[in-house]
Amino acid sequence: MSDDRIELRGLRVSARCGVLPFERDQAQPLEIDVDLIGDFSAAGRSDDLADTVDYGSVCDLVERACAASAPRLLEHLAEELVAALFASDAVRGVPVRAIELAVRKLRPPVSQQLATSGVRITRAAVATRGDG
Repeated sequence: MSDDRIELRGLRVSARCGVLPFERDQAQPLEIDVDLIGDFSAAGRSDDLADTVDYGSVCDLVERACAASAPRLLEHLAEELVAALFASDAVRGVPVRAIELAVRKLRPPVSQQLATSGVRITRAAVATRGDG
């Protein structure tokens, strides 16, 4: 079994995420990385999009999910995004065994000069009924 990886780096979205009042009131820039881990050798052999993940669909889903959510914590947003990806048609039906996702605030609300603040999580796919 291969541990191939589809890497999506630096997806910029605007979302409300944070504890401070101004973070609750207005969207801020976030940057998201998504790694889809699985065996993508079938796509390598077939050269057919049906055998892999359409990363345009992944980007669309992440952008929509960020716009619809307003969590206080980046950790919560990351969990929501991974759950939405595993539940989506973008990932269902292709061999994604795990998702690693990073979310970074591009303007962290601290007095120091900090380029970004963020979280990175890795979650395995959970087998559902009917998966064999």
